[in-house]
Amino acid sequence: MPSNSTANPFETAKQQVDIVAKLIGLDPGVTEVLKHPKRELTVNFPVRMDDGSLRTYTGYRVQYNMARGPTKGGIRYHPQVTLDEVRALAAWMTWKCAVVNIPYGGAKGGVICDPKHMSRGELERLTRRFANEIAPIIGPEMDIPAPDVYTDSQTMAWIMDTYSMLKGYSVPGVVTGKPISLGGSEGRGEATGRGCAYVIREAAKDVGVKVKGGTVAVQGFGNAGSVAANILAEEQGAKIIAVSDSKGGIYKADGFNPKTVEEHKAKTGSVVGFPGAKSISNEEILETKADILIPAALENQITKKNADKIQAKIVAEAANGPTLPEADTILFEKKVTVLPDVLANAGGVTVSYFEWAQDIQGYFWGLQEVNSRLERVMTESYGAVHKVATQHAVHNRTAAYVVAIQRVVDAIKIRGIYP
Repeated sequence: MPSNSTANPFETAKQQVDIVAKLIGLDPGVTEVLKHPKRELTVNFPVRMDDGSLRTYTGYRVQYNMARGPTKGGIRYHPQVTLDEVRALAAWMTWKCAVVNIPYGGAKGGVICDPKHMSRGELERLTRRFANEIAPIIGPEMDIPAPDVYTDSQTMAWIMDTYSMLKGYSVPGVVTGKPISLGGSEGRGEATGRGCAYVIREAAKDVGVKVKGGTVAVQGFGNAGSVAANILAEEQGAKIIAVSDSKGGIYKADGFNPKTVEEHKAKTGSVVGFPGAKSISNEEILETKADILIPAALENQITKKNADKIQAKIVAEAANGPTLPEADTILFEKKVTVLPDVLANAGGVTVSYFEWAQDIQGYFWGLQEVNSRLERVMTESYGAVHKVATQHAVHNRTAAYVVAIQRVVDAIKIRGIYP
């Protein structure tokens, strides 16, 4: 899903810090600390292509804040990756980890490439070389990467193996989102979507929306979006009426089975052309009349230009940064409940934390235990955010940032400024 190139995501991230700093009377010096990454690495490295040629790629790893623990965050492969995008995502990871109260700081990584036009061999060589380049600044006690856009459990296995070869022994805790056979966790693959569904369920009680029989539109029918749709439909009785991917969207007023749409996408490469459904654009899907809207694509999708056209009562951000600050204000005035990314899609990093903890212990949990722990974390986190939103009469994003930033600030103050 192409993002709005006119909006700099890192400027958005810094604006969000300023809003909270003013609200809670934060010290200006501490505010500046929160608006700067602790460490960022840019690497340029060659990869041997299948035809024997060499191509140079650029990659980034940004570690935003370590006050609460080692940093955590995904690595994405995308032709539109920029350093400011990675900075913003690393900042959001910092707040995300804090809002669900897990002992991590935030980080993010990315490589400028087009994985859709690369072979498996080329992707493996790119991944291993990138892992080698960033190896000095990652590790179980320092910075733990994970999958993101166009990376997956296989990508993490290559990184884990490369890092382990450099160390001379297996280090499963260097990444999360690994295959189960290499120390991955049960439930990790669906954790982001499942966590989002749990938060929607809790918010619906406060908003007065009935999930059972309610209508849902999903922009971005990838991993998070499809899992959230399936759980809402199967476990909570919701009706999925519209979904989309990078090629377009489909709409059906009486709803469709998300699993059937997944099967169609697996066969054809897109949800487009699903039998019996009307074709709609990705812009139109945001404005679809539905009780619940799940933006699960890329950032900068809901802006001041289209926010007033949003008809959903709940907007649950399964994607990172899909809503711009000025759009938040418009939605708040419209009494649309936005469940911000730092809360709504934090299920992924929560189960990543579970995976890391299991790797460190060498003791693994069953799926039911993982999901039970995830449900508790997401329910408690929503409760903390909703309480602050009610107390300060602010929207949930600001409330989530208040919760998260206060926790990071507390850690900074207690640790002190070295030396």
